Amino acid sequence: MNEEMLRLKPEKVFHYFNEITKIPRPSKKEERMSLWLEETGKKLGLPTKRDKIGNVLISKPATPGKENVTPVVLQAHMDMVCEKNNDKAFDFEKDAIETYIDGEWLKAKGTTLGADDGIGIALALAVLDDDTLEHGPVECLFTVDEETGLTGAKNIEAGFMKGKMLLNLDSEDEGQIFIGCAGGKDTVATLECIYEDLDEECDFFKVEVKGLLGGHSGDDINKGRGNAVKLLARILWNAYSDFNLRIADIQAGNLRNAIAREGFAVVAVPKEFTDDLKKYVSLMEKTYREEFHTTDPNVTVTMESAPAAGKVFEENFQIDVLNAIVVCPHGVVSMSQDIKDFVETSTNLASVKVEGDNIVFTTSQRSSVESKKQAIVDKVSATFWMVGADVVNTDGYPGWNPNPNSEALKLLVQAYNNVFHKDPLVLAIHAGLECGLFSEKYPDMDMVSFGPTLRGVHSPDEKLEIKTVQMCWDLIAEFFRLLK
Repeated sequence: MNEEMLRLKPEKVFHYFNEITKIPRPSKKEERMSLWLEETGKKLGLPTKRDKIGNVLISKPATPGKENVTPVVLQAHMDMVCEKNNDKAFDFEKDAIETYIDGEWLKAKGTTLGADDGIGIALALAVLDDDTLEHGPVECLFTVDEETGLTGAKNIEAGFMKGKMLLNLDSEDEGQIFIGCAGGKDTVATLECIYEDLDEECDFFKVEVKGLLGGHSGDDINKGRGNAVKLLARILWNAYSDFNLRIADIQAGNLRNAIAREGFAVVAVPKEFTDDLKKYVSLMEKTYREEFHTTDPNVTVTMESAPAAGKVFEENFQIDVLNAIVVCPHGVVSMSQDIKDFVETSTNLASVKVEGDNIVFTTSQRSSVESKKQAIVDKVSATFWMVGADVVNTDGYPGWNPNPNSEALKLLVQAYNNVFHKDPLVLAIHAGLECGLFSEKYPDMDMVSFGPTLRGVHSPDEKLEIKTVQMCWDLIAEFFRLLK
């Protein structure tokens, strides 16, 4: 138990967040979290139900005199992105997150913190457990598998919740209220590996790129951060041409919704080129530190001896793999023509990994314009079709169209002004939120999204700004007070 966290304010919010950090909840493996939420609702003596996919809804009656106030849904997702540093021994399916306080921030030791969206769950549970708040009917909806497919939101049944307004607690910048988001789709390409024996004596090495910040593949895609997959491929592509480098294995990047922070390749190089390769790797570390001196000042490129591998990629196959990675687009594709400084379309080359007999390329595309989303999906697909890969596109999820006339927005802006004596920013976000899917089943639902400040989400650098949790709590309380 983190005693430090339990002294933070609001006490009930951090009490629940501390409990949440103890419960393993990777995407698609939220059963323990779902059951714990169901048990928590029942312990509080509140009507609680769980649907067949694992979504949990806990209802709290209105306080006396507020029975006819518009019913509100507080919504957050159960799962967390499971990222850790390579040198961190940690099992996300068994271990509790190790939290600590660093000044104004709450962090985790070597792993993602899970405040995305554990702090949203904690805020909602604290509302359920608070007898001092005055409010109308409240429902708290906790969904599964937001991070890898929005499965919970996709499969929610019409009529499961009764509220008329929904406050999504899954945004990451205090002082900003979101009323729209991008839609997304994943593109996964698979090639069967082709190997051959080496015909000359070689030294084997592990070439590794790490120390990058990574981050959220939507919210951080415009920050110019390095992508370990692209940086590693750039080294391998040139080293093949100059030193006849051959690849035995490659493992770069991790989750589809995170910018790749680190990656390595096991390579072979003829002995006469060993010293040249070492010099080149050292040069590329210097080059990358110059190129990313602001965004990724701690990037490293290392080369160390590795056990000899039995085989390496067949030469033409290796050329296809490297060409595909080098050519595959990554980053911002276009900016919005309607909203200043807002990313409209992007793509993330998330990972390239040898898995069994195949090499798998995982990417994700986002856009607030459906036709442009499909256009970048087609471009990424074509990249891998050209080298003969089997390409699969997921169904994806829709964007959430902004409603600037939203009554929930008007009330939340007024509440923010009342509490903090200034206006919040009203924006759309270049990331996936479940609101777009809710609108398909609940077309009349009035929705907004907000939350405390998080940084480094989807990476082990994830951190939560402590004071903004209290600010969100105060905002929710004032919103309830204003609601008629």
